[in-house]
Amino acid sequence: MCSHYQAEKRRKQLEKRFGLKLPPDWEPPPGGLHIYPTQMAPFIRRPPERDSGDDAVPDFEIVEGHFGLLPGFAKDAGYGKNTYNARSETVEQLASFKQAWSQARHCIVPCEAIYEPDWRTGSNIPTRFTAANDETLGVAGLWAPWKNPQTSLWELSFTMLTINADTHPLFKEMHRPDPQRRPEQQDKRMVVILPEAQYEEWLDAPVERSRDFLNQFPAERLVMTPEPLPPKVPKPKPERAQPKVPPAQTSLF
Repeated sequence: MCSHYQAEKRRKQLEKRFGLKLPPDWEPPPGGLHIYPTQMAPFIRRPPERDSGDDAVPDFEIVEGHFGLLPGFAKDAGYGKNTYNARSETVEQLASFKQAWSQARHCIVPCEAIYEPDWRTGSNIPTRFTAANDETLGVAGLWAPWKNPQTSLWELSFTMLTINADTHPLFKEMHRPDPQRRPEQQDKRMVVILPEAQYEEWLDAPVERSRDFLNQFPAERLVMTPEPLPPKVPKPKPERAQPKVPPAQTSLF
C-alpha cells in the first residue's frame, strides 16, 4: 500500500510526458511535495468537455484533488484516510470505489517518487522508488467528484490502484511480513505503475478493459534507494528542583 509519495514537481516532465500546456503561474501542491492521505495533490484525467467537439479542449488536464477517494456519502475529507489505495481484487465490490470503477473514471497520478517501508533488516527503513530513467512514474488511479457537505462546493478526490506483489522482486520485500503466512502468501501490495505507452489507453478504456492495465511494473525499470529516518534525539530530562533551604533562624537574644 502506498500512503506516501512525492508529487511530480518538474514542469518540463509533466508537459513532455502528458502533452500538457501548464499556465505560467502553475505551481506544485501548496501542501508540500511529500503527499500523504487527505492532502491535496495533482492528478491527470481527460477533460469532461473533451467530447464536446471544441478543438480548444486539450487532450489532458491536470487538476487537484484529495488523496483518498471521497464517495458521495463521505461526511468529510477525513474519509480519505481509508481510501487512498484501492485493492484491484475488490474495487468493484466496495461501496467506496464501485461507482468510480463502474464509470471508468480513470486518472493518472504523476509521481517523482514512491515511498514504501523495507523490513528486510527486521525494522522499518523508508525506501524511495524512482524510475531508472529519471522519468515521471504514472500511477493508475480512479477519481470522483465530491460535494463538501460543509461548504456545498464540489471538490475532486482520487485513489491509487494496487495489485498483489508477492512475486515482484522489489515490492515483495516491502512492509512488515506476517510470520503466520508463507512468503508467497504474504499479500504484499504495489501500486499500478503504467508504461508511458499505455497512458492514453488507460484514460480512454471502458470498464470492461480496466483490468487489462493492472500489471506489475518491471523491477529493472525502478531504482530503490533507502532513506532511513534520522535517529531520534532524546529529550533532555527536566532538572530536579533543588529543595528550598529554610532561612536561618535568628536568635532573639
